[in-house]
Amino acid sequence: MIRILLAEDEDAMRTYLARALENAGYEVVAVDRGTAALPWLESEHFDLLLSDIVMPEMDGIELAQRCADISPATKVMFITGFAAVTLKASREAPQAKMLSKPFHLRDLVLEVERIFENQAQALN
Repeated sequence: MIRILLAEDEDAMRTYLARALENAGYEVVAVDRGTAALPWLESEHFDLLLSDIVMPEMDGIELAQRCADISPATKVMFITGFAAVTLKASREAPQAKMLSKPFHLRDLVLEVERIFENQAQALN
């Protein structure tokens, strides 16, 4: 089963995204900030880090960089509502996928599926 670590500081959005991903068959651990995500990354394996960029204490870009050090195999996808932040993230974490708010839940699930499609083909 594909495991996703979701870091999103907005409660309603976090619940909404976690439910959509769980309904699509993924196992989700949801945290409300980047600093809360780090212990999870250090102690368990995740296939994907799905992170908001703008969060208190540690932003998603720093979290993605720490994730690359701790768990290089974990893929990263950012969600954000800020165009300027998207440009900064593209420069600082070029391997990460980007999804801009507002987006439809179906788009999120399709993007996540796309990330793991190649992986699934490699296993077959």
